[in-house]
Amino acid sequence: MKTSHRRLGAAVAALALAALTSCGSGEEPAAGGPVTLSFLIDNNETTLVTAKAVIDAFQKTDPNIKIETETRPQGGEGDNIVKTRLSTGDMADMFWYNSGSLLQALNPAQSMADLTGDPALKDVQESYLPVVTQGGKVYGVPVGTAAGGGILYNRKVYADLGLQVPKSWAEFTANNDKIKAAGLTPVISSFKDTWTSQLFVLGDFYNVQAAVPNFVADFTANKAKYATTPAATAGFQRLAEVHRKGYLNKGFGSTTLDDGLKLLMSGKGAHFPLLTFVVPPLLADNPQVATDIGFFGIPGDDPARNGATIWEPAAVYVAKTTEHLDAVKKFLAFVASPAGTAAATTAVPPTGPYRVKGSTLPEDALQVAKDLQAYIDNDATAPALEFLSPVKGPALEQITVAVGSGLTPPAEGAAQYDKDVEKQARQLGLAGW
Repeated sequence: MKTSHRRLGAAVAALALAALTSCGSGEEPAAGGPVTLSFLIDNNETTLVTAKAVIDAFQKTDPNIKIETETRPQGGEGDNIVKTRLSTGDMADMFWYNSGSLLQALNPAQSMADLTGDPALKDVQESYLPVVTQGGKVYGVPVGTAAGGGILYNRKVYADLGLQVPKSWAEFTANNDKIKAAGLTPVISSFKDTWTSQLFVLGDFYNVQAAVPNFVADFTANKAKYATTPAATAGFQRLAEVHRKGYLNKGFGSTTLDDGLKLLMSGKGAHFPLLTFVVPPLLADNPQVATDIGFFGIPGDDPARNGATIWEPAAVYVAKTTEHLDAVKKFLAFVASPAGTAAATTAVPPTGPYRVKGSTLPEDALQVAKDLQAYIDNDATAPALEFLSPVKGPALEQITVAVGSGLTPPAEGAAQYDKDVEKQARQLGLAGW
C-alpha cells in the first residue's frame, strides 16, 4: 500500500506550488541569526498544502528561520531520489518520507540524525515511535494523521436499512445479505486500480495480530507464512468470499477508484474496502461526504476482539549532513506539537487522529476520523504489517485481484504471496531467508 498511497495522491493532485531549491549549505550562523533550511517533500497535493500551512505557521513563531521547499516525484522514482541523495550526501536539511518499512531501506544509522531523547520528540505519542525507530534509535517525528484501513460505508444506507456497524465477520455477512436484498451493491471493488484490491488482506492485520501476537517477528524471520497461518490466510478467504457470494458491483474488474467512490457516495453501494485518506479530496464537490461516509475495521471472527488496522503517518527526518541541526530540530518540535497539527488541520481535514500528545480532532472532523479515533481510544488498533516488518512483496495487488475475481483460490493466493516476499527479504539480507 505504500506506493499505492502515493499513486492515489498523484491522481487527486491538482495544486502546483513553486519549488524552491536550497541545499542549506554554509556554516551555521551566530545564535539568533537568520538561517535558511531546505525541505524535500513529495508532490502529492495533500503533502504540498500541509507543508505550506505548517511552514507558514512555524515562521510566524521564529522569523529568523526560513524554510524553502523542493519537491520530488512520488512512487518508485521518488524513492530512488531519496536514496540517491542520502547516499551521496546531497540531501536537503530535512525531508518528508514514509515511516515503517520504507525507512529501514534508507540505512538511517548512516544517513540520518539520531533524535533519540531529543526535546523535539516530547509531544510524540510513544506508540508511534516504533515506526520511526531502527536499532533502538529514533529518526523522525510524525507529520499528518493516521489513516484507517478497512471498510468505508454509507451511513444513510445503514440508517435506511436499520443496520448496525458489524463487530464480527458473521454480522458483516448478514448486513451484506440485507443490502443485496434491497437491490444495492453490498461491497464495491475497483480492480481497475489494482492497489485497492489489497485491503481485505492488509486491512485484516489487526485480526492477525490479535490471534497470533508473534506473527510479525516470526514472519520477518521466515518462521511464519501466510499460507500456513490460518489467521493470515483469512484475509484471502474473505476477499474470495465477497466475490463468491455475489456481493460485488457489476464490472468490478474495470471499475476505477473514482467510479467506486461515486457508487459509495450515491448510496448505490454500501461498503468499500479502502483507506480513509481518500475522503478529503472528495469534499470540495461532495461536502456531504464529511458526515455520510463512516469507517469500521474489517471484522474478524470474534466480536469481543473487534478492532482496526491503521496506516501510520509519514515523518520528517533530518539528514546527517545538515549544517543547521539546531534550527531543524526547532522546526521538527513545531511539526510534532499541538500548534503544528492545528496548522495542518487548517490545510487538510484530518482523516484520522494525529500522533501527537495534546492534539485533538476538531468538532467538525470527518466522520471517518471520529470513527478511527474511537478505535484508538479503545486501544483496539494495530499498525499495518508494512509498518512493523520490512517484508512486503511487490506482487500482492496482482495476487489479490486474481483472488478477488474468483480466478485464484484463496489458499493458492496466500502461497503465491509467500513466494513473492522471498525475493525482497533476500534482497534486504534478512536473517533466516
